[in-house]
Amino acid sequence: MNRYGLTDTQREFHESVRRFADTRIVPLAARIDETDEFPADLFAEMAELGYLGAPYPPEYGGAGADTVMVALLLEEVSRASGAVGSSLNAHISLASSVLYHHGTEAQRQRHLTRLTAGKALGAFGLTEPGGGSDAAACRTRAVRDGDHYVVTGSKVFNTNGPVAGIFVITARTSDAPGSRGVSAFVLERDAPGFTVGTPDKKHGVHGSPTATLHFDGVRVPAENLIGREGEGFRQFAQTLDRGRINVAALALGIGQAALDAAVAYARQREQFGRPIAAYQGVQFPLAEAATELEAARLLILNAARMADAEMPIKKEAAMAKFFAAEAALRACGSAVEIFGGYGYMREFPVERYLRDAKMCQIGEGTSQIQRLIIARELLGRF
Repeated sequence: MNRYGLTDTQREFHESVRRFADTRIVPLAARIDETDEFPADLFAEMAELGYLGAPYPPEYGGAGADTVMVALLLEEVSRASGAVGSSLNAHISLASSVLYHHGTEAQRQRHLTRLTAGKALGAFGLTEPGGGSDAAACRTRAVRDGDHYVVTGSKVFNTNGPVAGIFVITARTSDAPGSRGVSAFVLERDAPGFTVGTPDKKHGVHGSPTATLHFDGVRVPAENLIGREGEGFRQFAQTLDRGRINVAALALGIGQAALDAAVAYARQREQFGRPIAAYQGVQFPLAEAATELEAARLLILNAARMADAEMPIKKEAAMAKFFAAEAALRACGSAVEIFGGYGYMREFPVERYLRDAKMCQIGEGTSQIQRLIIARELLGRF
């Protein structure tokens, strides 16, 4: 039975991604986490399957997948490995998205086609050392100098930074207050004066590398300005609205993996002569996790379908991201408790799920920011 009203194309795509995730990613997930090494070979395989350009039209080398299909892709990949899902998400729904929706035709042909083909990975530079949730407080500067801009500053927490070849960043091009002076640029890794710091040591999503980007008088061709000066913050805000559907799907995949593991363990683990699945202390948290994850899935599908219908999605995407991130973390916490002492051991995957899920509460807008967005959509600004 088609429980979620998927089209035949969506269902077939979902099934194919699930098979790939189970056969190619799941067997490697623990090693990726243990070594904290980016799985380049897996990404090469995903490029061949069209996953790295999934949302984009064939004329740019993409697969032409709709928003629902991209959410299904990220859910299944993240169910297999939160790290692989995190890097895939940063590539397709951040860096590539800004270029596709706001770049010139020349920028799409030069940069987006390389991203969709997997010839380069993408990274998205927005957050700064003193910025955090205040993304409009951009201190990286881009000063016009003839037919170039000279960029100076830094960006932190850049997913794929150590392995990316194409970077989309924001920089302040004027002293206009707030977000009005912020512009967006695309640049390549070999730009003189641009360096990527050593990979960050993180709590979770090991194998999805992040790093600080340093701009020491980087000369960026004026043709690499995305849109017009002062439009960068608006471009990134729109990108994050769409991207939040995908982060929600990422969180859902991790939470679903934890629930599946806990259900299987509860059925086979015995205490006091019975499987622990027979006890309400185990049954109830599993029932709660299953209910919350199902609700998250429906929020995600609703937001994705609205996006495909070109409807406004700011509130719905924020709701999906907020609820899915919180639900996933609770599901992972319950799974660790159901596994007991084994849940705290690296031998079993649930402690990895818990570490990976925490990232979803923080990345692409914290849960507090999602609450704020939802409240403003309901009440307006005061």
